[in-house]
Amino acid sequence: MQALWKVIGLAALGALTLNAQPAGAQVKAGSHEVGGHAGALFGDDLTDTQISGRQPKLDDDLTFAVRYGYNFTNTWGIDAALGYSPNKVTGLAGGDMDLDLWTLDVDAVYHFKTAGRLVPYVLAGAGYAWASFDHDLTGLVNDQLVTIRDEDGFTLNAGVGAKYYATDRVLVRLEGRYRYMDQLVDDFDRSLSTFETTLGVAYRF
Repeated sequence: MQALWKVIGLAALGALTLNAQPAGAQVKAGSHEVGGHAGALFGDDLTDTQISGRQPKLDDDLTFAVRYGYNFTNTWGIDAALGYSPNKVTGLAGGDMDLDLWTLDVDAVYHFKTAGRLVPYVLAGAGYAWASFDHDLTGLVNDQLVTIRDEDGFTLNAGVGAKYYATDRVLVRLEGRYRYMDQLVDDFDRSLSTFETTLGVAYRF
């Protein structure tokens, strides 16, 4: 995880340094962007109660996604992203358990006009999240044996970021995003507040 943070930090520094070059490509109305990103996901408690005296939690782990964007104008656009995190449930009495997490987001994007290649933006939208456990969660709640299974639910998200247009066609994208998840389990569920930091590359056409 520390190595990933170093890569993201160096990439951000490089993008800011490159921004000192003469003005170039900007967001263009009617343009499409196709790319992907990778980064870190920071988890939250998975249930609203302890299981066998322990608190299950969605772990901090890697996240990946493919993304498509369309820019209606020079400032307004829309993004659709399919994400995946090979995550774990931690805090279990029997040890960690694998959890595959999939997300699908559709977001409105607002770009701030600038004179250079670096274009800051904000985004917000909604989507869906699917959790897939390695096996069912079992344990004691109030001295009763319970079985908890994976579940899916809606999500809301908002974030800030910056696009750096390295060329007229290729751009680098750095982003931080807050994500609300309605639920990932079918019993004793609670909403999750998670955060993501990602670095990506996209091609514009």
